[in-house]
Amino acid sequence: MATDNASGSSPKKQLILNAFVEMCSGHQSPGLWSHPNDTSADFNSVEHWVDLAKLLESAKIHGIFIADVLGGYDVFKGPRNLEPAIKSGAQWPVNEPLAVIPAMAAATKSIGFGVTVATTYEMPFHLARRLSTVDHLTKGRLGWNIVTGYLDSAARNLGHTQQLSHDLRYAIAEEYIRVMYKLFESSWRDDAVVLDRQRRIYTHPARVREINHKGRHYTVPGPHICQPSPQRTPLLLQAGTSKAGKTFAAQHAEAIFVAGHSPGVIANNVKEVRQLARDFGRNPRDVKFLALICPIIGKTEEEAKAKFEDYASHGDIDGALALFGGWTGIDLAKYADDEELRHVESNAIRSAVEAWSKAAPGIPVWTKITVAKHITVGGLGATAVGTPEQVADSLEQWVAEADVDGFNIAYAIKPGTFVDVIELLLPELRKRRLFWDEYEVPGGTYRENFYQNQGQKGPLREHIASQYRWRAGVDAKDHVIPE
Repeated sequence: MATDNASGSSPKKQLILNAFVEMCSGHQSPGLWSHPNDTSADFNSVEHWVDLAKLLESAKIHGIFIADVLGGYDVFKGPRNLEPAIKSGAQWPVNEPLAVIPAMAAATKSIGFGVTVATTYEMPFHLARRLSTVDHLTKGRLGWNIVTGYLDSAARNLGHTQQLSHDLRYAIAEEYIRVMYKLFESSWRDDAVVLDRQRRIYTHPARVREINHKGRHYTVPGPHICQPSPQRTPLLLQAGTSKAGKTFAAQHAEAIFVAGHSPGVIANNVKEVRQLARDFGRNPRDVKFLALICPIIGKTEEEAKAKFEDYASHGDIDGALALFGGWTGIDLAKYADDEELRHVESNAIRSAVEAWSKAAPGIPVWTKITVAKHITVGGLGATAVGTPEQVADSLEQWVAEADVDGFNIAYAIKPGTFVDVIELLLPELRKRRLFWDEYEVPGGTYRENFYQNQGQKGPLREHIASQYRWRAGVDAKDHVIPE
């Protein structure tokens, strides 16, 4: 954390910066894959991802946060109509994200990789194996973004007629994460693997045990099939904003992903979760909040605005409305193109429009076309357009007003947005002592660099996962696995 000694002002937060991507084209900016300078349609190429990882690591970006969905956005012009998403390429097609991480890790040394995997549709024993494997292969640079899923299209393809209820999904997630802690932290003692060649003992049998989990949703005897990885439990990320989501995040999340078009939209959520974290015995400052932002940067304000207009001209209206429908469950197709959404019967639509209008007061009338255009560059997050100084001012405003700790940076075009961040924005942030010059722990784990604490490979001592850790030298009888 930097301190302005000359002015005597309070310390400034050193920002955590992740690149926000998905294994698809366009991601948060539907239609912009058609821009002549965009390469996101190359997402099927491993070289595409390796080049991106090397670029971002050269700038000392903390991590690459990879979003994911398990179904298509089929609400707009629905029901179950995938055509707008398919035609526009609105997060369709989309590949499985965990597969590409080892390739990126092999070409880099320090950057972290946060991957989205849903708890609702995969057995915890299987996922624990997959995550531990990648944590090993990346030397501890893996993060897990815990989601419960939000698309009926995914549920239908994975054994359900529709999504499970929201609160049931979180009840399942609560049991799921505790099974994962038992597998990651309680199943093997820290010093279980001895590699004693003389006695031909690979692992000491008394230092591996079954977890014998029997719960409402899962029965997992164990033990974990993987030996302890560098972090054991990957860095834990989460994005819930409901009551159940906030409670889950306050207990388990080390980083929380928030999105809104202005700091005021998310400030109360941040404050509430920090207080909940305190109630669960955690230091609320150990919970880091990352806001979604899409920066459009020019050397001059005129250049930035011209870039934005250029990008917006490639946006796909139907693709944006397909994403909106998937994100909210609301089909805007039933409203006329020129219908003012402030006056419709849906409370959810009116609330969303009011939030947008506060962030963009210059727009007199909000229609579904206005909403779509708003989404085409940057999605549901904020879009900051301006010079490096102006964008840096915007980031500082978010920190001051919403108490966020950093940002997930969405791209308008790829890799152009990230190149502009690296070449134009980061020098300004470093000038203000808001971003580091080097990784705190070069070659370290994601958690070590996330918390800027060498040696902090596993969860912090106050984190619930630490209660599950079977430490070296402790007999099994002296370490009871928490429920």
